[in-house]
Amino acid sequence: MLLTITTTARPATDLGFLLHKHPGRVQEFGQSFGTATVFYPEADEERCTAALLLEVDPIALVRSRGKNSPDFSLSQYVNDRPYAASSLLAVALADVFRTARAGRCTARPELPGTPLPLELRLPALPCRGGPELAARLFEPLGWAVDARAVPLDQGFPEWGDSRYVQVTLRGTVRLADALNHLYVLLPVLDDGKHYWIAPDEVDKLVRAGEGWLHGHPERGLITRRYLGRRWALARTALARLAELGDETEEELEPAVEEDAPAGETAADEAAAAEAAAQGDAPAENDAPAEKASPEEAPKAKPLNLRRREAVLAKLEELGAVSVIDLGCGQGELVGALLARPRFARVGGMDVSSMALTIAARKLRLDRMPDSKRARLTLFQGALTYTDRRLSGYDAAVLMEVIEHVDPPRLTALERVVFGRARPGHVLVTTPNVEHNVRYEFLTGLRHPDHRFEWTRAEFAAWATRVAGEYGYQVAFEPVGDDDPEVGPPTQMGVFTRDQRS
Repeated sequence: MLLTITTTARPATDLGFLLHKHPGRVQEFGQSFGTATVFYPEADEERCTAALLLEVDPIALVRSRGKNSPDFSLSQYVNDRPYAASSLLAVALADVFRTARAGRCTARPELPGTPLPLELRLPALPCRGGPELAARLFEPLGWAVDARAVPLDQGFPEWGDSRYVQVTLRGTVRLADALNHLYVLLPVLDDGKHYWIAPDEVDKLVRAGEGWLHGHPERGLITRRYLGRRWALARTALARLAELGDETEEELEPAVEEDAPAGETAADEAAAAEAAAQGDAPAENDAPAEKASPEEAPKAKPLNLRRREAVLAKLEELGAVSVIDLGCGQGELVGALLARPRFARVGGMDVSSMALTIAARKLRLDRMPDSKRARLTLFQGALTYTDRRLSGYDAAVLMEVIEHVDPPRLTALERVVFGRARPGHVLVTTPNVEHNVRYEFLTGLRHPDHRFEWTRAEFAAWATRVAGEYGYQVAFEPVGDDDPEVGPPTQMGVFTRDQRS
């Protein structure tokens, strides 16, 4: 199996420094299942290509699996592992390019942090989900994806396509990020790991996914497949990843269909939904997925869904027709607003261009009907700077946003939203820090980017001051189960502008 990495950033031979492999030498690295070889088919100032060739010994592979392997069939020895990229290539990549994956380069310390124009090629990659799945997984990470199905036999096109794809990825990406993308996603696309999956795989996933996995629109699918559909491990990983994102408590449980058939576990629903969407089915030699125990099965809607429903219900109650989501993230609320024709004008603003790119993809802007597209405006901006595009809406929503703003800059946000944009209504939701004691795994705040989290009294004091200063009235509502001791997980302030102001 083969992976090539090409760059055209001059001098292109700097790729050798980043990979810690000299372009003038061929180097071999022994693996428990074969030999990994690194060499450079081309290396000059204009263009440099590094190749990782993995030669798998099927007998060594069987021996390395030892007593953990439940498979005693001929397929242990006769399979596609010597020819197709899989988790074995990910293991070799992690070993051979360990320092490059960590983003270290002693000789040229400035290089690892520099995005490079890269082209990654995988001639044969098992992909349970086809070229479409490869695009879904790599495109949100900034890659241009060229994925083509490999026919079963070119001489007999009527036989159709195999489960293999040729993949070429092009993008301007840090090399360390590119290698970590491959390390995680190769076994995900193959939907199989060829070694024992132990609890430490969760740590490997979280480390390799740092900075990109918690915000990936397919993080649930990635987590389940990477961990071999072992629900106990996937649940732990989702909790760990949620600590890196904004939705700590709701990511603890996978989303469930609101009208799910009675008796189905969340794990069953997730697997069924994924299979239906992708034409996906477990390989006949795969171990069956673990089912969630009754104690693990979700018993209520995730908090992010309940929060979104509470905001939508309040907007409808207030009679708003035009709404802007300030700090719209990946567009979940924007999509829900567009699904309701009563909201004739919908805006979404976020400071992150990556979040807006993902939002556009999830909203399917390229296929959105013209009538719906005409109702929508997405744009990049910062809430601490006056922006005339924020004006003219009946209502504005700041859903889990203010806690990401440094306290000294909150006054600027107040002036921009309440003083200049001045919508008729402003809905603000934020975590209730008193409720954090109900999350056993949580230490500190719910997200490392949170600048603060307020008690109910602190939120009420801030909201009351802002309302009085800018001519609004404010009321408070709980979101989520209102615990009699520590209150709800989310608190919402509903600001209504005085008619006289």
